[in-house]
Amino acid sequence: MRVLIVNTSARTGGAAVAANRLMEALNNNGVKAKMLVRDKDTQQLTVVQHPQQRRLRWAFLWERIVIWMRLHFSRKRLFEIDIANCGADITQLPEFQEANVIHLHWVNQGMLSLKQIRKILDSGKRVVWTMHDLWPATAICHYARECDHYTSACGHCLLLPRGGGNNDLAAKTWRRKQQMLNGRRITFVTCSQWLKGEAEKSALLKGQRITSIPNPIDTRVFRPMDRKQARRQVGLPEDGRIILFVSQRVTDERKGISFLVDAIRLLVSEHPDYQQTASIAVLGGHAEEVANRLALPVHALGYVNDPQRIVSVYNAADVFVLPSLEDNLPNTLMESMACGVPCVGFDVGGVPEMITHRETGYVARFRDAEDLAAGLHWTLSEADEAALSKACLHKVAECYSQQSVAQQYMKVYEGSLQGREL
Repeated sequence: MRVLIVNTSARTGGAAVAANRLMEALNNNGVKAKMLVRDKDTQQLTVVQHPQQRRLRWAFLWERIVIWMRLHFSRKRLFEIDIANCGADITQLPEFQEANVIHLHWVNQGMLSLKQIRKILDSGKRVVWTMHDLWPATAICHYARECDHYTSACGHCLLLPRGGGNNDLAAKTWRRKQQMLNGRRITFVTCSQWLKGEAEKSALLKGQRITSIPNPIDTRVFRPMDRKQARRQVGLPEDGRIILFVSQRVTDERKGISFLVDAIRLLVSEHPDYQQTASIAVLGGHAEEVANRLALPVHALGYVNDPQRIVSVYNAADVFVLPSLEDNLPNTLMESMACGVPCVGFDVGGVPEMITHRETGYVARFRDAEDLAAGLHWTLSEADEAALSKACLHKVAECYSQQSVAQQYMKVYEGSLQGREL
């Protein structure tokens, strides 16, 4: 079996990381898998860059210009919306021609247009589409927040200054997606049961096959190591407790930095000794911008893309906190647990599927900074550290190992090739 995984980037972003890990998992379990990308930031021979780079750059730029105009020339929501109005053809590439299954992942920002996805569907190839967010089930947004328009028909989008009439961008894109899917079959895979439930509500995906398979992780890379050694490797203090927060862009409102700020303030207010015995490591872009907002000493580690250094950062921490307000199946939680580090996060999206409450960490009430602080205190000062670490490693081995995830996908591929319902 030959599988072509299609994603905008090879390694940048959570979807890219997950897609790349899946490619490795498949290749390690007997499937010949390649990855086709717009942005190849890796030397992997199994990752192929689309040859029409100029066309893809113009596609990205033109899509942003159209969205920017509909936002009344505001940049505020510029990268929260995708309309897939342009991209590049992949059906003539040799990698496409030789594949049995075309496996789409995150294909936004000029990689594929809706017209080109329809061409892929009409090629006769079997298509599987892993949803890393809700965009395939909505018109233009990746996370619906409080909006339920996609359960009937998108329009009057809350992300746009105004909608309605013939110029409603969300309604137009919804109709184009309907045309793309009309009479065509895709096997959709969500990374969490939460996202599966959301996708099943979509009027756009009515009648399509939807199943759920988690992302894989390579436990040969993400694994426990000596904490003091890890701290020395990344330049963190060997003594004291360290709370870790990770995000590609730490100022992203969706990642909940404001709730972390409030939770740390409450934690220090309730337990003043943390001021002398604890600190926060922040991994990600713009880390220095949030340092002065946190009531504990902050180690701004910046953006890191070296896997070994990232593993050392996780192992340096006593607890990993992810106060996301919307999330599917965060790779960061999986990475932390694979290193034996317990996690604290809100009861939202796929987070409670990953964190077993008071077993591998603490699931705080949604948008409750006080409970988030209580979870950090429980994990750092009350729970059995060794038991938490052991439970984390067991959860990862059982649910997210390469072999487990690869076998689940292989069943999906085989079912798709044979035309079976899941």
